[in-house]
Amino acid sequence: MAEILKVGVIGAGHFGRFHALKMRHVARETLVGLFDPDGKRAALVAKEAGCPVMQDVDTLLAACDAVVVAAPAEFHFELAVQALRAGKHVLVEKPIAATLEQADFLVSLAHESGLVCQVGHLLRYSAEHDAITQRITRPLYIEATRIAPYKPRGTDVSVILDLMIHDLDLVLAIVDSPIAQVDALGAAVSSAHEDIANARVRFENGCVATITASRISLKTERRMRLFSEEGYLSADFVKRELTMIGRDRGLPLPGTGGFRREHITWKEHDSLLAEHEAFVAACLDGAPVVVDANAGRRALAAALAVADGIAESRRRMELSGLIQP
Repeated sequence: MAEILKVGVIGAGHFGRFHALKMRHVARETLVGLFDPDGKRAALVAKEAGCPVMQDVDTLLAACDAVVVAAPAEFHFELAVQALRAGKHVLVEKPIAATLEQADFLVSLAHESGLVCQVGHLLRYSAEHDAITQRITRPLYIEATRIAPYKPRGTDVSVILDLMIHDLDLVLAIVDSPIAQVDALGAAVSSAHEDIANARVRFENGCVATITASRISLKTERRMRLFSEEGYLSADFVKRELTMIGRDRGLPLPGTGGFRREHITWKEHDSLLAEHEAFVAACLDGAPVVVDANAGRRALAAALAVADGIAESRRRMELSGLIQP
């Protein structure tokens, strides 16, 4: 097996640029080129990253061992399939595909080929993910909020696939139980797709998660609250602060019958670097894929269930006259 993983990037947009620049700092990874149908944008990012621009996807695939698929979401499936069929490992940005049938095909193709198909759910490599999962292992209730001011980037898909899917994936990793029911609401305000959404997800083991995502808010807020028999945990991902009330960690709280309070902070963690290092380890060393195609499929299924819930809620509202068709 090669000691250096030769990687190409498909897509020179917001995330494609980040991926291309990050490879400078990954010890066993080298960027061999990138492709984007927008030649001017490709040339700009390639110059910044110090790599050549490839004339098409086939030329890029011929020069590399693996590719990062950072094109718009509608092209994720076909590009990932093209790369896997060419014998290349794939790191595909979320969502893994547009439909469950497409995701199932990628799961099977990756398995049959023995190639790595890693999905870019960045929170799995974050310090906050580790901090939460080390403290709460059997959640009863989770509340997640991810809101931000409007930006044109990402509006080619709904806020569910743009933002909420991050928290859906993290919740799925924490709960580790099939979804039993989803009730959701959403509205398209500034784009053709939902810009704000709320979902209440009930799992088969009884856990409930309430998840809110917005890209039309006046401020940025990323929080998660969890409670279980292990205690209560509140995490602010923007401030990088976590507070846990329980019996096993932290300083005693007088007059509470034995409860303790733990408050921690963490330094900025380079999740993208960690994601690339995990990708390299999976490709070169055969290490387990942290977020494989199955995990990407599960997150997509949850996101599509939320979209279906929003559609059903809208149908009821139209029938009642609350909103106009």
